[in-house]
Amino acid sequence: MAIKLLLLLLITMSTALSQSLDLKTFFISHGTEGGRLSKPLVTDDGRFYACSGKNLFAFESNGTVVWIVPLGYFCNAEIAPVVDERGKIYLIAENRVLKIIPSNIGTSKSTSEVLFGQNASIQSSGDIIGLSVSLSYSCLFITIKNRGLFALLPRGTLLWSAGPILYRFGYRQGCKENIRGCFFSSAPVVDQCEGTIYISNTEGQLYSLYIRSPHYRWIQDFSSIDKLMTAIPGNNGLIYVIFPTKASVMALDVYTGNVSWQQNTGPLSTELRLPVVDSNGWLSIGSLDGFLYSYSPNGEMKKLLQATAGNSVIQASPVIDCSGFALYASQTIMEGKSSHVLGNYTYISAMKPVRVLFTMLAPATGTVYWTGNYPGELSNLLSKSDLRYFALDERIFLTFLSSSKIGNSLPCHSMRQKIAWTCSKAKPKFVSMYTGNEKAILLFLFFQLAILVLLGCCVRFCVIFWRKKKLQDHGLVRFLEKRRSLHHKKKAIRRVISELEQKAAEEAGTHQTMAQLGEMIKAKEGIERKLSSSYSLGRDNVASRPRSLLPMYDGKAKSHSFHSARKESVTIFNTVSESSSSSEESATSEEGSCGIEGSWHSCEEVEMVRKGKEVEEAGPSSANNLEPGRASGESSPEFESSERIYGKTSFAGQQIDRWGRGGMVARRRTWSRRRTLSSTN
Repeated sequence: MAIKLLLLLLITMSTALSQSLDLKTFFISHGTEGGRLSKPLVTDDGRFYACSGKNLFAFESNGTVVWIVPLGYFCNAEIAPVVDERGKIYLIAENRVLKIIPSNIGTSKSTSEVLFGQNASIQSSGDIIGLSVSLSYSCLFITIKNRGLFALLPRGTLLWSAGPILYRFGYRQGCKENIRGCFFSSAPVVDQCEGTIYISNTEGQLYSLYIRSPHYRWIQDFSSIDKLMTAIPGNNGLIYVIFPTKASVMALDVYTGNVSWQQNTGPLSTELRLPVVDSNGWLSIGSLDGFLYSYSPNGEMKKLLQATAGNSVIQASPVIDCSGFALYASQTIMEGKSSHVLGNYTYISAMKPVRVLFTMLAPATGTVYWTGNYPGELSNLLSKSDLRYFALDERIFLTFLSSSKIGNSLPCHSMRQKIAWTCSKAKPKFVSMYTGNEKAILLFLFFQLAILVLLGCCVRFCVIFWRKKKLQDHGLVRFLEKRRSLHHKKKAIRRVISELEQKAAEEAGTHQTMAQLGEMIKAKEGIERKLSSSYSLGRDNVASRPRSLLPMYDGKAKSHSFHSARKESVTIFNTVSESSSSSEESATSEEGSCGIEGSWHSCEEVEMVRKGKEVEEAGPSSANNLEPGRASGESSPEFESSERIYGKTSFAGQQIDRWGRGGMVARRRTWSRRRTLSSTN
């Protein structure tokens, strides 16, 4: 058993040695030994990719080379490759965008092709400044100097292109002053949560564009601060902008482009040193003063690595670990360091480097998980990997530590999980497109509402007023004059009634006063009936209950009338003789002054008062007309029945009832009934 294990160990060592010898032979044959690696790319499977010369290398987490893809063009060492959601890798080589398909390695299919630039279906001339990829929309974005921004599909089809100037509705957007010398000067960065692209121009303006269309979302001008800037999306509702020469960090709202907060940082080495954003939304960037500056989404600042910051500098950008919540940072320990300030700038001077200190920590909590030195314990780690054949710098070493999970006790997450966690930190905002005076708007709305209510009331009144055929036939002026006349008559009758009541109280209720009072009350009730029914505005419907009968007395006879619901008029006449019938038909007019100037009485009313006086003057002589066998204090059964029915319906009826018992009870009466049909009007 021991022999088998020994043989297996020897076979493994020989295989590793042969691979190393083959890789060394490859470097020697191609003359690339000791070559410099470009900015690396780390994927979810733990591998990282970097270019050297005309080749793309894939490294395992332990630093072993997995495969090598010849490109035929020299890679751009300052622009890191990018990968889409399907595992295809895109990189820039000699102003061309190449697409690498790792799944075709080892097969007869082509592993690389020119996607954009010379010898491609979409040709373009100009320096490629940068590229990025959107994982959600599967789009590739390329910035070309003096040309603009291009959006491509993974198969190489051009989706859209945009320049730094856009004309819409006759207005120019972007490059407000120097139009000819204005162009995009930064690599496009994609906010994976918002689906937005951010890019800056040479005039100090930052653009926000939609992914699916070449339209600007907003443009912010920072030329008053500095024209040189670097933007990085927070994927949490914020976009961070760094001004290296001003040592300033700014957070913008992704919806409006407004500044959320601004903080100062230590002196930065160069604009090419990008900060990183972890899954908690914290922005971290290293400074030449030896501190690691971290900013929360709310603008809270922390100075980390303070214990070793006094004699160290940070020149490389931190690298996020596989969990997304921690990062690896490096501090170069110097033999000596000094700083001095000239104006608004801080200059750092350092002497010979001694060693490099690597630290893994969480910016949100400040927890340090691991610390290592090179040279030191990390020297043996590199000597066992294929990275020893390359000229390494701090960024490659940090990527190697992150891929190898050195000192990392946190669970790893995929890129989509990290983005989803970061996106959950964003707080959606509802942007108001109108910023006017809200109080003035409310007052205007209330004013409009009042006008509408007033118009509605007017329309309603007009509909009720004009729908009556009576008003349309006889005219509005005549109707109003007639109604005004009735109101005047009603007021005058009220005054007369009050005078008669006072006079009756003083004279102990004489027959003449009581008769006049009864007539006045009857006339007032007639006028009120006209005002409330026949001459109303749309409310002249006949009441559900029948009207009460009103007693009428003309001195010689009494009559009672009522109106039925069918607009019938029934009049019952009680006459003394045939000769008196003609006098009952004399009062037919409802209005007028009966020839008396300035009088408010109708002809019927004046005639009734006159006849009442004549009867009163007749006195006892009228007793001769009594029926034989009747006493002077008795009345006929018919008259008694009429008294029971009509004599007590109103105050006027009571007064007439008492007066009739005193002087008219003994009169013989013959009843005749006449029924006529007439309109209530």
